[in-house]
Amino acid sequence: MMSQMRPVNLFEYEALACERLHPAVWDYFSGGANDEVTLRENRAAFERIQLRPRVLVDVSQISMATTLLGTPVAMPTCVAPSAMHGAACEEGECATARAAGALGTLMVASTESTRPLEDIAQAATGPLWFQLYFSSSTRGHAERLVRRAEAAGYRAIVVTVDSSRWGQKERHARSEATFEWPPSGNFIQDPLPERDEDEADGAALTWADVEWLRAITSLPLVLKGVLTAEDAHQCAERGIAGILVSNHGGRQLDTVAPTIEALPEVVSAVSGRCEVYLDGGVRRGTDVLKALALGARAVFVGRPILWGLAVAGAEGAQHVLELLRDELELAMALAGRATLADIDASVVRPRAL
Repeated sequence: MMSQMRPVNLFEYEALACERLHPAVWDYFSGGANDEVTLRENRAAFERIQLRPRVLVDVSQISMATTLLGTPVAMPTCVAPSAMHGAACEEGECATARAAGALGTLMVASTESTRPLEDIAQAATGPLWFQLYFSSSTRGHAERLVRRAEAAGYRAIVVTVDSSRWGQKERHARSEATFEWPPSGNFIQDPLPERDEDEADGAALTWADVEWLRAITSLPLVLKGVLTAEDAHQCAERGIAGILVSNHGGRQLDTVAPTIEALPEVVSAVSGRCEVYLDGGVRRGTDVLKALALGARAVFVGRPILWGLAVAGAEGAQHVLELLRDELELAMALAGRATLADIDASVVRPRAL
């Protein structure tokens, strides 16, 4: 249980998690690729954006409710897919699912979860999407995972598309062998075939594989890892339901744009033909407000959930989401925006566009 001195923001959770986690786990959760330029910029870019509040607006009632691919959620802040929640707390992703459900929001469960996707679904009281790594060479495993996700009630498949190779995470590489990592829950009974150690799960993934996936499932597809107008246009043309603007938390190709700066060109390219979301660097309710102003329908958070789990399990993860919810509600009130429909590009200074 949490002590009486509960953290009052996500940065305090980060500091406490650093103290409590094994150094190798901390390096894995917190580290980025190479010089970690993009990792730092994901956060710094939000801080450069200024807000333009309107006054004398009736904000006595604030509504943060929205829908994601038709599914109602209580707020536009959701749980991003991230691996190895079991390295943060014993219950792993089951604790995360309970936390998300308590806030009426959506969780994306990872292929690399420490608990099987069925266990996560049993623990969940809110909607779930399933994040899928696969390649041309692992279509058989991918189809079995999709069938399991369908049977368990997951509502969309989120395909990570920025991982043709694993980024070089130097902090993690130095400490990885000092911790006994829990197994991937989804592959205990159905292990992946051996592959080259440098090959990521998404290696050789092409549009042909995405089209194959669309043909075998009726679940909507969300592509995670799109950063350019060109790829966003392809998504919209090919009938992809959603785009998650993501640079993998700065863990793949270093020095790419921070996601909040890549967001406007993606939004412009799709012109409303599919939903657009964002992850990367979200630590405050004002960050959520800025992302919504620049065209995101919702944001997803990854590392802060892990910090909450490390500090206080499901209770900590839930409190992280509560902090973001309450900060967004306050930011909307102070900015003079009573509903999400009231949030548009005029909320931010023009230079952010």
